[in-house]
Amino acid sequence: MGETVQILAYGEWPSPIDAATAAAHDGSPEFAGFVGDEVWWTEPRPTEAGRRTLVRRRADGTEESVLPAPWNVRTRVIEYGGRPWAGAVGDGGPLVVFAHFADQRLYLYEPGGEPRPLTPVSPVGGGLRWADPVLLPERGEAWCVLEEFTGDGPSDVRRVLAAVPLDGTAADDRDAVRELSDGRHRFVTGPRLSPDGRSAAWLGWDHPRMPWDGTELMTAEVTDDGSLRDARTVAGGPEESITQADWTHDGRLLYSSDRTGWWNLYRDGEPLCPREEEFGGPLWKVGHRWFAPLDSGLIAVVHGRGAPRLGVLDPETGEVVDAVGPWTEFAPSVAAHGERVVAIGAGPRSAHEVVELDTRTGRARVIGAAHEDAVDPAYYPRPQVRTFTGPDGREIHAQVFPPHHPECAGPADERPPYVIWAHGGPTGRTPLVLDLEIAYFTSRGIGVAEVNYGGSTGYGREYRNRLRGQWGVVDVEDCAAVALALADEGTADRDRLAVRGGSAGGWTTAASLTTTDVYACGTIIYPVLDLTGWGTGETHDFESQYLESLIGPRAEVPERYVRRSPVEHADRLSVPFLMLQGLDDPICPPVQCERFLARLAGRGVPHAYLTFEGEGHGFRRAETMVCALEAEMSLYAQVFGLKAPGVPALELGT
Repeated sequence: MGETVQILAYGEWPSPIDAATAAAHDGSPEFAGFVGDEVWWTEPRPTEAGRRTLVRRRADGTEESVLPAPWNVRTRVIEYGGRPWAGAVGDGGPLVVFAHFADQRLYLYEPGGEPRPLTPVSPVGGGLRWADPVLLPERGEAWCVLEEFTGDGPSDVRRVLAAVPLDGTAADDRDAVRELSDGRHRFVTGPRLSPDGRSAAWLGWDHPRMPWDGTELMTAEVTDDGSLRDARTVAGGPEESITQADWTHDGRLLYSSDRTGWWNLYRDGEPLCPREEEFGGPLWKVGHRWFAPLDSGLIAVVHGRGAPRLGVLDPETGEVVDAVGPWTEFAPSVAAHGERVVAIGAGPRSAHEVVELDTRTGRARVIGAAHEDAVDPAYYPRPQVRTFTGPDGREIHAQVFPPHHPECAGPADERPPYVIWAHGGPTGRTPLVLDLEIAYFTSRGIGVAEVNYGGSTGYGREYRNRLRGQWGVVDVEDCAAVALALADEGTADRDRLAVRGGSAGGWTTAASLTTTDVYACGTIIYPVLDLTGWGTGETHDFESQYLESLIGPRAEVPERYVRRSPVEHADRLSVPFLMLQGLDDPICPPVQCERFLARLAGRGVPHAYLTFEGEGHGFRRAETMVCALEAEMSLYAQVFGLKAPGVPALELGT
């Protein structure tokens, strides 16, 4: 290759990865499960207004999208959603219930017919919403989480376990829905029935806790008439997070708890594989599944420190055998049937795929949503998993993606620009997977560093708790420490550092731009900017008291809410920035951006504010993603002094 390498300025390398290519490959399959011997899952359709379809893989290996547009298999429960479907085998073939995004009703689908509604539409507030269903054809019901709005405010809501009749009698009659739980918890997950059908288990928690702070594992007796009796707490509490529960084939209760500081597995209260690893994660979506018990007694698990792997745990020996394959990251979407396990895996060279593991042979293979290289993989970035040292000597985990191009290199006397990516959450982490948005930049000669700052998951509760009371401090410090370390070691150009992020990452970006002088510019995407407004009715119920732990009790430290908010420091912002916002975002609404921009008016700071109709929290439409990515590239080109042929110029006003 030596003679073909061109020496070109960093950021100006020609790349086959354009914004449309990146947008077309955004999103991943989710919520894989079995319907008899078949595997089904949901899959994104960015070019079809961002809807999610339901995909069926028959036993013979053929694959089909079973619900055409405009069907959109997605629930809005807690706004982030959750498992939107469940299936079983009926007399005539598959029976599937699913939530449709447009009206949030639960529908019954049988191949060959049109979906028919099982639940009514409510005129109150956000209506009736359903998630994490369990299909029980023998009872003629689907059991699931019901989220019911009682008024027009985002927190005028109640959540219970409910049974929906499959015969359609509740399609226009709310009273025909049978409530199973008593509403003692603000939040609940879907019920899990024991193999003999006599016991149910679920999780519950309450404000101000988030599910990674503390949850309760509930069990109850299922009576002959299908009601739940003698509900009681069997594990968990305010400082113990139980993130999933299920029953083993022989009726023993299996759950993941972080009582030791790490999410580990327990069976009837006894630890199965005590390790300083995570066998669970943050419950951002109702119905996430990190483990699945098999009929053999083995347990399929997603586990690890940092990037989680797929393995099979023998609970009698505590041994875990990991699946062999190119996947370095597995999503919390594991299901089992007989000796088969299905999961969703990805790696630095492939996007998320549906993977099946045969536990008898140990063989894993892709069976759905198979990754196809949109461009020559020689253009893909080559990530480095690194640990940096932050303030007070603390460890900071990060993934660094240096500029990479098979035919281009930068001048010997030049260092590349770098963009620091702050993930959302903030209680989450950035997955180590192929992301064509990152490749869009690295193949042009711009480096990217994804920072799993203090507060991120995957590294134990102590690391996660670093952000308690410190949001806007630790995350900002950790991102800056990584940026400056890359500059100090000669990896990045100190004068051409940028920061970007969405949601909580948008907060970290805005806080970084208003409280540090590390960055030359930034991209702020559907952010939190004003804590006082966001925490008093401007966001949804699920996160409405998240700040009690991230910032501190509002009643005790109200001034901290003001002091930390980027909107209060808009006058300190002096570098160009791009702000991107969906107009239908119930989590971080446009008013946050508008308030910030009003404070900035007349200060002469170059910036652009782009809004998108029909987009919520997380862009889903291909045309939106193209516009956003090209605008971001244009910002960096203008600030860093780069030529960006083929990229529409972003107009920066003041």
